[in-house]
Amino acid sequence: MIRVLLADDEAMIRSALAALLRLEPDIDIVAECADGEAALEAAARLQPDICLLDLEMPGLDGVEVAQRLSRTTRTRCIVVTRHARPGVLRRALASGVAGFLPKSRDADEVAAVIRRVAAGGRYVDPEVAADALSDARSPLTDRECDVLRAGAHGETTSHIARALSLAPGTVRNHISAILGKLGVQTRQQAVLLAQERGWI
Repeated sequence: MIRVLLADDEAMIRSALAALLRLEPDIDIVAECADGEAALEAAARLQPDICLLDLEMPGLDGVEVAQRLSRTTRTRCIVVTRHARPGVLRRALASGVAGFLPKSRDADEVAAVIRRVAAGGRYVDPEVAADALSDARSPLTDRECDVLRAGAHGETTSHIARALSLAPGTVRNHISAILGKLGVQTRQQAVLLAQERGWI
């Protein structure tokens, strides 16, 4: 049996998918979680073979959960999303995600991907993969990405400076460069754009 943990903050989708996957003779849903923190806790306790994670969850998203699990467990992760943006795919693959597919796939296809990933394979939705190959690369430097990550939740310039061991003036210079490169007015707009494209 393939032991699967399912995490999605939309209760109806989570319970419907769990019910459909339970009809598969070789898949056992061992936990259903409503957010990333609960998924991390349950995965640490239950050690499932597969975590099927919604990308868009409050708090920790599916990619963040997968990244943390890749450091501490042998559980393999599949991320599903309503908005399969190419940049998010790059971020997911860099975080050790073994499967990536849109929520538009039916339960039979999801079950097939679970089997493939449980057997040691990987799966990326072909349309998302094609889009990712044609999507523009990040114009930001590694340090500029660090600054955006450190300030992703509205942290002050001083807090970012302390976190990255930089002078506050250096952080302000990086932020100014980021805004210019991305053509946005605020740091929060820059964070959202960079997250959407999978740059941070």
